[in-house]
Formats: sequence, structure tokens, C-alpha cells
Amino acid sequence: MNSNSVKDKKLIISTIINIMIFVFSLLASIIMFTGFKFMHGYEPILEARSISMFKFFTVESNVFVGIVALIFAIKEIRVLTNKDDEIGKRLYILKLMATTAVGLTFVVVFTYLGPISKGGIKSMLMNSNLFFHLIIPVLSMINFAFFEKTEKLHFKDSFYGIVPTFLYELYYLGNIIVHMENGMVSPKYDWYWFVQNGVWTAIIVAPMILLISFIISLVLWRINRK
Repeated sequence: MNSNSVKDKKLIISTIINIMIFVFSLLASIIMFTGFKFMHGYEPILEARSISMFKFFTVESNVFVGIVALIFAIKEIRVLTNKDDEIGKRLYILKLMATTAVGLTFVVVFTYLGPISKGGIKSMLMNSNLFFHLIIPVLSMINFAFFEKTEKLHFKDSFYGIVPTFLYELYYLGNIIVHMENGMVSPKYDWYWFVQNGVWTAIIVAPMILLISFIISLVLWRINRK
């Protein structure tokens, strides 16, 4: 099998996975938006109906990766059908940003939110969150790392991975400051429970989350380059 055949095979696999990511993102968004339940046994955690669901980084990151995956799949089909020569660097950067964002969602759920939740990690994988917290992030990271390899991205481009996290932190911290009373914030506004020990902990949590986001981006870039 020559190198072009291998490249085309990976491109086809990537296209299929990207279409799956888009479909799952759309499906999960509809499920959460409407409040539909197809799994039972635990109280809903980090779920919100209608437009309010977009307050969660989980939803924003998954919708982002779904949109980028669709654009990427269209571009891949054009390359496979010889309508385009290649996929541009800007689209690869967007893919790295979106994949890093859902990668952060995955890491935070399994290392922080799941363990501190009453129902454990299982409670974080109910209904729409089964897709948002597990299926879409895993598919996205596998696809970018192994089937969307490119030499167009360099080390400095891995810093783009923290952009979605940084923008969301500005929104989240702004929301906390607005609803702060006597140095404390209700879990209603601190839905990820990051500053329940005091708003001052934000000076530790915010940089730490950015660092984790960068590490995820760096690892994805490095595996992609190998």
C-alpha cells in the first residue's frame, strides 16, 4: 500500500468520524434543549433546558467541535473528490482549538466533577451528557491525534488551544463577580463549584485550568505530529 493510499484511507476515516461528531453534537444539543430523558437513575447534573444550556462550557465546546467537524468533513470530501488540493492551516488550528476544548471537558469531568458529584462519574454520563462528556470528546481527540495528521501546525500553534478556555473564564469569572455576596457565590452561579471555598480561589483555579488546557493542546499537537 503506497503513501497516497494510506493518506486517502485516513482521510476517509476522519471524514466519517467528523460526520459522526457533528450528528452526535446536534443530537445531544436537541436532547438537552428539550429536556428529553432516555436514561434514568440519577438526578440530572449540569443540565439546563432551552437556551440556558449554553451557560455550560460543556455545551459550548461540544457545539463548537460539532460545527468545526462539519466544516472539516466538507473540506475533506472536497479533497477526496479532487475539488480542493488540501486542507488549510487555519482549519487545522480551529480543529485543534475545538478538540482541546472538548478534551478539557473530558478531563475536568473525570478528574474533578465526577468524583465530587453525589452520583459519581456515572451521574455525569446521563442522557445528553453521555455524548457531551464522553463520546464526542473521545471521538474528537482520537480523530485529531491519529487521522488528521498535518505538518502545518507548529509548537507555537498549540497556544491557540487555550483560546476557548480563556474566553469562557472571562464570562464565568464575570458572572461570579456580579453575583458575589460577602465573598461567597451561590452554586446557582458557580455551577462548576470552582470558588465555593471563597472567590479568592479563582486566582488559583483560573490559571490552573488554562494550564491544563494548554497541556491537552500540546499533547494533541505532539501526537498529531508523530
